[in-house]
Amino acid sequence: MDLVLIDALEVDTVIGVYDWERTITQTLRLDLEMGTDIRPAAAGDDIAQTLDYAAISERIAGFAEAHQFALVETFAERLAETLRAEFAIAWLRLTVRKPGAVAAASAVGVSIERGSRPGGA
Repeated sequence: MDLVLIDALEVDTVIGVYDWERTITQTLRLDLEMGTDIRPAAAGDDIAQTLDYAAISERIAGFAEAHQFALVETFAERLAETLRAEFAIAWLRLTVRKPGAVAAASAVGVSIERGSRPGGA
């Protein structure tokens, strides 16, 4: 299995459990690993045969703009469900970081894996 990567994608969204957080947008930083076989795309030099990271990045930005959640956990879970369904991603690892949420940390967040890796790995 090969991985298509999107690293440190920044999106703005309304997220947080505190009342003041519900009135502002905050930046989330996402890392995404998506399992696929890139050989068909490489053989034909054809983007239609792989996971289009530009289209996926645009979808993530649209998702962030359209949704408001209290928890980073909910954001990650719903985004993973959306991406897997819309882009036929069999396996993904998604890390969502919320910079500045805890004063003593550069960021807090979650990392989730969903789906099955091809080949059982």
